Amino acid sequence: MNENSKIVTALLAGLAAGAVVGLLFAPDKGSETRDKINESLSDLGDAIKERAEEQFDQLSELKDKLVSLVKSRASEMEAIVDDEIVEHA
Repeated sequence: MNENSKIVTALLAGLAAGAVVGLLFAPDKGSETRDKINESLSDLGDAIKERAEEQFDQLSELKDKLVSLVKSRASEMEAIVDDEIVEHA
């Protein structure tokens, strides 16, 4: 996990914790407070899911780049080996 991901994750966790604490000390009825907490947790879950999807997409792109690079290098090596075989045959 890179530094930006850690910062975003910590920020989301801090926001969620702050929202829950704020709601717990708010002068609302219990049912209203529970509804607000559920809504906050749902929003946090959505944010985490979105961030996880972004990370998955980045990993997928990295994998594709690495596979392409390895195939390219393998083709280059194959050409070099073929040239060497022809020279020494």
